[in-house]
Amino acid sequence: MPVKTRIAPSPTGRFHIGTARTALFNYLYAKKSRGSFCIRIEDTDKERSKAEYETEILEGLAWLGLEADEFVRQSERVSRHAELLAGLIANDAAYISREPSKSDEGKTVEVVRLRNPGRSVTFHDEIRGDITFDTTELGDFVIARTTSDPIYHFAVVADDMDMGITHVIRGEDHISNTPRQILIQEALGAPRPAYAHLPLILDEKRAKMSKRSGQATAVMDYRAEGVLPEALNNYLALLGWNPGDDREFFSLAELCEAFSLERVQKSGGVWNRDKLFSVNQHWMRALDDETFAKAIGIDGVDSAMIRKAAPLVKERAHTFKEAREMLSTDLQCLFAEPILVRESLLRKELPDRAHLTAEALQKLTTLIAVLPEPTTPARAKEALMPYADREEEKGKGGRGAVLWALRYALSGQERSPDPFTLISLLGKEDALRRIDAALALIS
Repeated sequence: MPVKTRIAPSPTGRFHIGTARTALFNYLYAKKSRGSFCIRIEDTDKERSKAEYETEILEGLAWLGLEADEFVRQSERVSRHAELLAGLIANDAAYISREPSKSDEGKTVEVVRLRNPGRSVTFHDEIRGDITFDTTELGDFVIARTTSDPIYHFAVVADDMDMGITHVIRGEDHISNTPRQILIQEALGAPRPAYAHLPLILDEKRAKMSKRSGQATAVMDYRAEGVLPEALNNYLALLGWNPGDDREFFSLAELCEAFSLERVQKSGGVWNRDKLFSVNQHWMRALDDETFAKAIGIDGVDSAMIRKAAPLVKERAHTFKEAREMLSTDLQCLFAEPILVRESLLRKELPDRAHLTAEALQKLTTLIAVLPEPTTPARAKEALMPYADREEEKGKGGRGAVLWALRYALSGQERSPDPFTLISLLGKEDALRRIDAALALIS
């Protein structure tokens, strides 16, 4: 029988990284097995389910590249659930019980309870081995609030049965649900799927990852921060699974080939934001400069200059949010004329700051003018550093004063790339024009 897995999120909250990791493992196992991967939105909780959460979940799965072979919305299967419930009642495998209402004191409600045979249930977990539960203590448990309103346990079993789900891969917090669901399967005559319960994602204190941990838990928050889907998939896969070798970086296709349930660990994986961003930097650097510049995507900014600055940004930024911040701070001088302050330009301690700074900038101008176009930071450094070194030997304020004046003239900023990189990025003509403006300010 072909493998068929599913992810079954409830649209009662944002798309959590734990749900994304579960979806990824279901997808990887299905594709490795040449099977199919399904998305089932479990939206029968009418009070808590919201359309915006469903939209976010589906957008997030699509962004991660986890495309479904089949899509089901649980609320569209209500009549089928009622049909199966009626069959259990007719066969005396379940019965209607009138009980006191929990929400409306003094009133009674009708619920449907499954007749529990009261025996031990053993199932094999692909990650944890055989697990046994004594179901006696569960009693005749509720499977529906009314004959047309099943609770989670019944609906999930009915849907898995009808969809032909062969493998239920989910978080370990569902282990305790499994015996109830097996009893419902047996009452319905449904085949038992294979089970694999994944370790939880933990925070730095090794507690279950939640908003209280102080870190973002929603997938789309990481997308907004500038994390690539390749990086998030890569990181999530290694958070609970290992390939059996030293490889760190996997594309989605490579994960599909390498994945196996046998190498999923039992203990929880600790979420490490810095490690995620390190993985993300790897995938950012793998982009060509054109794609990288488009991904930064700042309206009204010279895209050609972003492409030129891409190698520099790749070396420093771990996310595209960081990259955008760099372009608006340390690299702002590449996109706007610098506003120079005379005192800042002359701030280095020199015997005659104005005269010596002007002398240094004029000499540097003649050296820059003969640089090849385009030039590289290495060529610019090779041409200019000997002069700066000679000034160091003369004791006229030295190399630092010369290079500070040049860098400030080019950038107008306290913090910026080195002057050789700026000359390479700005181009010879723009660099000379900015130095001329600095000389005019001095005079």
